[in-house]
Amino acid sequence: MDKRYRANFINSVTGFKSANLLGSISTDNIENLAIFSSITHLGSDPSLLGFITRPNSAPRHTYKNIRDTGIFTVNHVNENIIKEAHQTAARYDESISEFKAAGLHTEYLHNWKAPFLKEAQIKIACEYVSEYQIKENDTVLIVAAIKGVYLPEKALNDDGWINLEITSGVSINGLDSYSKPKLIDRFSYAKPNMTPSSILKKD
Repeated sequence: MDKRYRANFINSVTGFKSANLLGSISTDNIENLAIFSSITHLGSDPSLLGFITRPNSAPRHTYKNIRDTGIFTVNHVNENIIKEAHQTAARYDESISEFKAAGLHTEYLHNWKAPFLKEAQIKIACEYVSEYQIKENDTVLIVAAIKGVYLPEKALNDDGWINLEITSGVSINGLDSYSKPKLIDRFSYAKPNMTPSSILKKD
């Protein structure tokens, strides 16, 4: 396959992915913002998430900032900022803040040293835990602890479930397309020999 065709094909064949902007800051206090579609849940107790970084054969400002400071933020992309979020994928010089370049704004909450995205409705404070080299393609799996979460109260259900549809969150398909997920249903805990029932509260 042609290189670009292959990239589009393989990046979209696995299905919809989460759309998040990682906020970090350098030791020189330069704020950085980068879009990632590889962030995933790793466990709830302890609360961990992970994401994949590309090989370090080229400068990786987000990775460097996280290793240097030990902290970063994860900010959900919503439908109001998809163009700006996509622009953060451009290869800016290390001295340039993607927040400013893309027309987005920083926010600092509860003395957390890494910048949050003001426009995001769901924001997660994260602390670096460890990393694992993936030898097959030289990418790196970063493991981080969730240290704090900020979200609209109306999106939080009584049992701890978060209704992402309320926050206008989007997903990524491939490298360059953004979709708005629609909530279909929510089911009871799956058990052998029992048919799941809907537990979604209807308005």
